[in-house]
Amino acid sequence: MARALPSHRKPAKHEPHVRDQARHHAPAHAPELPELDRLIHERMRLGIVSALATNDSLSFNDLKRVLKTTDGNLSVHARKLEEADYISCVKFFEGRVPRTEYRLTSKGRAALAEYLDQMEEWIRVTRES
Repeated sequence: MARALPSHRKPAKHEPHVRDQARHHAPAHAPELPELDRLIHERMRLGIVSALATNDSLSFNDLKRVLKTTDGNLSVHARKLEEADYISCVKFFEGRVPRTEYRLTSKGRAALAEYLDQMEEWIRVTRES
């Protein structure tokens, strides 16, 4: 909160003048924008969901390669999506080699479609501004 300054002293750069504060308030008519799905909005999770939306399934290594990420980073973000039931994870062995395969669930597909609609609305509002 700005404090009143003696009339003989100009405000320092770090002390905004009281009348300047009015300029920093939001406009009276800010457009209504939809709230984005924070779970999908994060870059890595959006990448996972998008990659799975265009493929029936992808292995852990396929996702890691496509998204250019580390094992740990992919694991953490995939687990969050799995906990939300946006993706499913199946672990199995091919011979003696463990494999992990991911699929987008119907709930995940619906969440992605809603997210894309929300982003399109943000883009439309931004272009009209």
